[in-house]
Amino acid sequence: MRDFLKGTYSEGEAQEIYRRIKADGDFAAFCLRYMHDEDRQVVRKALWGLTKANKTEIKQLQPLLCELITLAMTTDDSSVRRMSLSIINRLKICKEDLRTDFLDFCLEHMAYIQEYPGIQSLCMKLAYRMCSFFPELIGELERTLEAMDITYYSPAVRNVRSKILHRKNTHKDKRERDI
Repeated sequence: MRDFLKGTYSEGEAQEIYRRIKADGDFAAFCLRYMHDEDRQVVRKALWGLTKANKTEIKQLQPLLCELITLAMTTDDSSVRRMSLSIINRLKICKEDLRTDFLDFCLEHMAYIQEYPGIQSLCMKLAYRMCSFFPELIGELERTLEAMDITYYSPAVRNVRSKILHRKNTHKDKRERDI
């Protein structure tokens, strides 16, 4: 499988990787085997194949949440970062799973203008999910989002920002009606 992961990139190859993982049935073992490979191309293609997993299959990666977070924060490969964040975004994050270093990472990268829009958007979504456990943090996130000069960001990032801020206003309106 490693030799196949060293090949060229195409959507068809990502689907083939996914089919092979699915046939084996052990998404976690596959992820553990290749997420720390010394060849970044192998890591990229392995993660790309894992992004094709359905909801049930992706749950197999839940025990690897901490390792995926560490990978996302430490890699210098933007594709590995984006795909690991994409997988993390599909996993359950509980209050007990909250890592302040990861929250800080997401807050920093969502606002970093030179970051790729896909990474900014994923970081924004993950920061919102983590902050939602704590009212004081959600307030801080909202103030950060409101302070962003959106002219510097892509339409995708603006859209995620708008949705998060709209949720705030929707929840605020509901709270006011309940009072």
